Amino acid sequence: MEHELNKNAPEGAVGQTRCGFVAIIGAPNAGKSTLLNQLVGSKVAIVTHKVQTTRSRIRGIAMEGNTQIVFVDTPGIFKPKRRLDKAMVEAAWGGAGDADAIILMVDAEYERDEDLERIIEGLKSQGRKAILVLNKIDATKREKLLKLAERLNETGLFTDTFMISAMKGSGVADLRRHLAALMPAGPWHYPEDQAADVPLRSLAAEVTREKLFLRLHDELPYSLTVETEEWEQRKDGSIRIAQVIFVERESQKKIALGKGGQTIKKVGQLAREELEEMLETRVHLFLFVKVRENWSDDRERYREMGLDFPTE
Repeated sequence: MEHELNKNAPEGAVGQTRCGFVAIIGAPNAGKSTLLNQLVGSKVAIVTHKVQTTRSRIRGIAMEGNTQIVFVDTPGIFKPKRRLDKAMVEAAWGGAGDADAIILMVDAEYERDEDLERIIEGLKSQGRKAILVLNKIDATKREKLLKLAERLNETGLFTDTFMISAMKGSGVADLRRHLAALMPAGPWHYPEDQAADVPLRSLAAEVTREKLFLRLHDELPYSLTVETEEWEQRKDGSIRIAQVIFVERESQKKIALGKGGQTIKKVGQLAREELEEMLETRVHLFLFVKVRENWSDDRERYREMGLDFPTE
């Protein structure tokens, strides 16, 4: 079937364009979101030092010549214990299943054998091949890197191996060029200057959730979620955003607010500053903390996060 005329392609590029999907999968905290931001060239996914930060599939869009690559950043794949865990893992496998190419990202410094083996076996059972990406080469001895690459390539799963530093960007350009060559011919799915396929309301909620993750140093981040309830474009060009932070218990609400409201005030300030930089306009951000017991078993919350609600 012939492709329709691609209105998003530059003049003279019609018939020469390529476009495809690349899933980035791996164990929690392997650096997938950091890599996505480097590949795209701008921040489209939140990044923290905590595991299981990404909860849903996030699409980042990169251009390499006349090729558009749509990257799907997925939650880390691990053994699920809760309903939310199961939904996150299902989202990760769903992202891999639809992709033209798959990156399996491994933290070369702190690889988790159990999680890696589960992912490798899962890909094998689907009959899929993957590109091995070893991350954090700047913090890992070369001898360890080579041994790890050799051991993982013995599985027969990988077509290629790349060694990168997602944080510093080392090796990322070579990886992007290689992926571009693998994409099928066809029209672009998005305008050339679009960096992500994430609603602004969702992206704003993710920015606030990132600041909460970085500010709170216990288990509370995993017991909260953030939703954008109001988004108003004002006549002066500024944007009024109202968000609700849902926690599961009254004691968690007190932690999120902080003494005298200092924690939520600081979170709001940091989130507003980043949103103003992203949106290139003044932002009025209002944060509210509400207790919603067992929100992680609430079907509506999953819909807001872009996750399917597991029935079991």
